[in-house]
Amino acid sequence: MNNIAVVLSNVRKIYNKATVVDDLSLTIEEGEIFGLLGPNGAGKSTTIRMLITLAQPNEGRIEVGGYDVLRHRDRVKRNIGVVLQQISVDGELSVWENLEFHGRMHHIPNPERQKRIKQWLEYVDLSERAQSLVKTLSGGMKRRLQIARALLHEPNILFLDEPTVGLDPQTRRRLWEIIQDLNSKGMTIVITSHYMEEVEFLCGRSGNGKPGRIGIMEAGKLIELGTLDLFRDKYGKAIALKQKGDRLESQFFSDSIAANDYLDSLDDKTGVMIRDSNLEDIFVELTGHQLN
Repeated sequence: MNNIAVVLSNVRKIYNKATVVDDLSLTIEEGEIFGLLGPNGAGKSTTIRMLITLAQPNEGRIEVGGYDVLRHRDRVKRNIGVVLQQISVDGELSVWENLEFHGRMHHIPNPERQKRIKQWLEYVDLSERAQSLVKTLSGGMKRRLQIARALLHEPNILFLDEPTVGLDPQTRRRLWEIIQDLNSKGMTIVITSHYMEEVEFLCGRSGNGKPGRIGIMEAGKLIELGTLDLFRDKYGKAIALKQKGDRLESQFFSDSIAANDYLDSLDDKTGVMIRDSNLEDIFVELTGHQLN
C-alpha cells in the first residue's frame, strides 16, 4: 500500500457564519498528482489555505506529510512547497537574493544553500538572470522563480494554486513540463487550475505510474472524485452539442457509436456536433458552471 501524503477527515471551515468547506474528506497518495477543481466560491482555495497552514479548520483533522497542521505547523511548512497565484517574490531584490533570503529563512547552511540556489536556477532556466532585479522579469520568469523558491528547501509535497494563470501558451507548456518532471521524480503535486486542458494534461499520468485523480468541489462539498477515465466511463465518452439561443445544450452518450446513432435519428441535424467528451463537459454537467 502506498503511503499517504495528505489526509483531510471531516473538515469544516466557517467564515462569518457561512460554511465554505463542508465535511470534506479525502486522501492523496505520495507521488500522486491531484487536481482540485471548482467554480468560484466552491471552497477549493480555502481548502488549499488550510493544507498550507494559512487557515485553520473549525472542525475535522488535516495531516500533511504525516503531520497534523494544527499541532505540528512548523513541520508541515518544512515539508511543503507553495506556489500561489499571486506573484509573491520581491521585485526590488535580484533573482539570487530572493532565493538567498528564502534559504536563510529555512536555515539552510552555506555552502549547501549556494549549491541549491544554483541547482534550482538551472532547473527553471533562470541561471542567466540570477543577478537581474525581479521587477525586470517577464510573468513566466517570475512564476519559474516562484517554483525554484518553493523547491529550495527540498519539500516532499508541492502545492500549486493557479500556477499558469495569465501566461502565454508557450510559457504554460514549459511550466507543465517542469511540473510533470517533478512528479516523475516522486514529488507529490496538488494543483488547482481554471484551465481544464491543464488538469487533463497534468493528471494524465502520475509519478506513481497511475493516472492522477481529480476532485471537483461545489458549495464546500466534494461532489466527484476520480480519474478522467473513470469520469468518462460514468458520464459518457461521447457528447452531442447543440446551440440553442445563447446556451449550449449537451447530451452524453456511452460512446461515439451511440452518439452517432442519436444524430442519425434526428430529423433536423442543423447545428448538432458529436465529439469525445472531456473534463470541461463533465465539470459543467456537475456544477452548471464553466470555469473560464
